[in-house]
Amino acid sequence: MNDPIGDMLTRIRNSQLRGKSTVSTPASKLRAWVLDVLADEGYIRGYEKGTDANGHPTLEISLKYYEGTPVIRELKRVSTPGRRVYMGVKDVPQVRQGLGVSIVSTSKGVMSDANARSQNVGGEVLCTVF
Repeated sequence: MNDPIGDMLTRIRNSQLRGKSTVSTPASKLRAWVLDVLADEGYIRGYEKGTDANGHPTLEISLKYYEGTPVIRELKRVSTPGRRVYMGVKDVPQVRQGLGVSIVSTSKGVMSDANARSQNVGGEVLCTVF
């Protein structure tokens, strides 16, 4: 798999279109850090670590809905393995005038755009959520 974060975001997007309550994805530290930011910002209920039938580690993501519609309206991958997107602290984008969140991988860890601005660090913009 070339783009594990893009794969996870697509799994979340597809599961929400089908109205699923949970979705499973292979486990990795970076995926868990991105899910931590999504949970802190209130876009998912949470996630749990587990294993699949073959014994491989997985992450079970609990999706969040409000009155039958998914909380996540838009989930876009910004930086891809073929085209990395790095931004300084002044250039980190605001999603929909601050209503959404950009997830940024910085030298101080994976965090939301607001946290990156408050800690005065820039980095690789992984994805945007609205």
